[in-house]
Amino acid sequence: MRILSCLTGEHNLMLVALAAVLCVVGSAVSLRLFQRLRYAEKGARTAWTFMGAVATGANIWCTHFVAMIAYDPGVAVAYEPMLTGLSLGVAIAGSVLALTVAARRFRFAAELGGALFGLAVTAMHYTGMAAFAVEAVILWSPVYVAVSVVGAVVLGGLTFNRARAAGRNGGTLAAAVLMVGGIVTLHFTGMAAMTIIPFAPAVGEVTAEQANIVVAFAVAAVGLLVLGTGLASHALDMQSRAQAKIRLEHLVEGSVDGMVVEQDGRILAANAAFAALVDSDHDALVGETLSRWIAGLDDLAVGALTQADVRLEQGAPIPVEIAVRSDGLETGDAPLMIYALRDLRPRLAQERRIAHLARNDSLTNLPNRASFLEWLTKQTAQDSGNQKVALLAMDLDRFKEVNDIHGHAAGDQLLVRIGERMRAALRPGEFVARLGGDEFMAVVPVERREDALSLADRLRDAIVAPVDLGHAEVACGLSLGIAVWPDDAADVSALINDADLAMYRAKASLTTDVCFYEEEMDEAVRNRRRIIQQLREALDQEQFSLNWQVQATLETGEVSGYEVLLRWIQADGTFVSPADFIPLAEETGLILPIGEWVLRKACAEAATWSEPHKIAVNLSPVQLGHVDLPRLVHQILIETGLSPSRLELEITETAMISDLERTTHVLRQLKLLGVSIAMDDFGTGYSSLSTLRAFPFDKIKLDRSFMSELDGGPQSAAIIRAVLALGESLEIPVLAEGVETMEQLHFLREQGCDEVQGYLLGRPKPVADNHIQDAAKALWRDDLDGPVMIQAA
Repeated sequence: MRILSCLTGEHNLMLVALAAVLCVVGSAVSLRLFQRLRYAEKGARTAWTFMGAVATGANIWCTHFVAMIAYDPGVAVAYEPMLTGLSLGVAIAGSVLALTVAARRFRFAAELGGALFGLAVTAMHYTGMAAFAVEAVILWSPVYVAVSVVGAVVLGGLTFNRARAAGRNGGTLAAAVLMVGGIVTLHFTGMAAMTIIPFAPAVGEVTAEQANIVVAFAVAAVGLLVLGTGLASHALDMQSRAQAKIRLEHLVEGSVDGMVVEQDGRILAANAAFAALVDSDHDALVGETLSRWIAGLDDLAVGALTQADVRLEQGAPIPVEIAVRSDGLETGDAPLMIYALRDLRPRLAQERRIAHLARNDSLTNLPNRASFLEWLTKQTAQDSGNQKVALLAMDLDRFKEVNDIHGHAAGDQLLVRIGERMRAALRPGEFVARLGGDEFMAVVPVERREDALSLADRLRDAIVAPVDLGHAEVACGLSLGIAVWPDDAADVSALINDADLAMYRAKASLTTDVCFYEEEMDEAVRNRRRIIQQLREALDQEQFSLNWQVQATLETGEVSGYEVLLRWIQADGTFVSPADFIPLAEETGLILPIGEWVLRKACAEAATWSEPHKIAVNLSPVQLGHVDLPRLVHQILIETGLSPSRLELEITETAMISDLERTTHVLRQLKLLGVSIAMDDFGTGYSSLSTLRAFPFDKIKLDRSFMSELDGGPQSAAIIRAVLALGESLEIPVLAEGVETMEQLHFLREQGCDEVQGYLLGRPKPVADNHIQDAAKALWRDDLDGPVMIQAA
């Protein structure tokens, strides 16, 4: 009743209401600042503590002195300025201590901070009451004073307990009510503890009216400070939170991976990618627990990548890769956790695809070379008693024709269909692979060599059967070679080589498309390799030499020139026929350096002759296909000093047919140098007449085969007459090769042949044996028996 009577009878209720408003607003601001302090970054805590302490201390002090102004004891009242200011300092200092302790994270920190807050309110109140100057005797009730202190401490502890329990974004209404209650309880209980017995007024004391004016200004100033501090802190906090929220939303939604922000085990935010991953509505995710979809979240290491499974209500688990990040700020009991979840299904599918492509052909989906070698090595490494392993090497015949006629897309389609058929033809334990292009390999365990023919027959049927491509029906042939381990080879590489040799034999055979490996095949290959190696050594060691065969004018018998013939005599004196080594040189490309040596050597020797006879040098199709040939010929002519008009280059029809346009261009460049071009082996090619029309040759050389068959029947004679007539009509000289008898010479002279060459005139000889231009010179004389050739000594 004393407290109630003090409030209603001794206070101005309007000012009491104003004090209550200030207390409510100040308490709300103070508690909001306390929440911000609890979750503030470590470097910003001092600033937030200062702002909170100023606002809280000013709130207590304003409430107290507005209520003091509202108190009317019935006598003049004055306030001592020093103590009044000291009370404000006590309120702010006590608030600093209380907020600092309450923001800590040890147990009962909030309650202890609240108790310190209650003591700070108590110290401020009674310091302010000490500044209360009145013309009276003041009596204090110890019980009321004790009750005011206990009430302030208890309600202060409850205030900060509720504020901490509200969390980061929770409401502070309950805590604000308790704070207001604590301040009001302390003030009015403390006022009720005071009894004033007035004296007679003293002269010269500060009047109540003057004191009220001073206090009014002070309260107004402090109130503005509280309002400004509260508004500024609130605006900064709201702006910071809004920016942080926007950044978080942009970060979360801008990621193609699933992103989840979690705190205290609850989802605060999640992006659309995560919602799609867990097949859930985006808005329904907020407030859910992430452990609903992912087990063992507590075991995930922050900053590390961990693989886990996302559990779905329906469907198989989804493999994901999880990266965990924390906000890293000591701002509260529960840190902010950010989870990034990457769906591993596309990557795992790609890895499976890459692994598949590494072991399988991308076109036919058959095993590739790597898988074939692994399988063959595994099969040959097994110790199965009498078990053998047959290796089948296959090559498609006429496959190039399919590509050339129907296009590469049709060729690919054909390979795909053949691969499907081959796979369907396999039985358990059999294996087939595509090594590339139209090459295939098959492996099958056998007991006898002949057992491999069963698989060979099935594969042949799968390959040679026609394939309908929609716009055309195409078919390929098969060449198949078989080698058996360990009968034919002791290791994998030798076995593959043997199967390839057998396949090449089958390809060259006219009677069969399947061949077993035989030892003679390997011997032929070894001989071929030996000759190729010896060719390289012969070029380096200059084992080659040149022979010259004379050419004569049939009408006068005068020497018209010499054909250069290449000879190879090895160091042991063995003669190697050009028919044996020239094809190998062309296959390996050695014909280019050999041909250059022949051309340079022949031009250099001919340049030293006293008679300016022509020299004829044969060109290989490989040389003719080289774009640098005209430059090489020009360079050799300059180096040796031979006149271009003395050099005649002989080419075959086959060399031109392979690429007529490019070959014609090269020949025209050679003719611009002043070099003569002769067609060699005329009559044995595919399109002699069209070749003659394409390029103006300087000479036609009739192949020696027609001379050897001249006595065999009228056909050869008719062909020779036709060629001579063709040369006469085109005004191209004709030289007949292979003239060995006087009858052949007499026939050619009667038919009007221009030049001849053959053993009748002289065999090829090296320049060092005698002087070519004298040894092969022929003399003609007419008598009853016809022309007779006499060779000079």
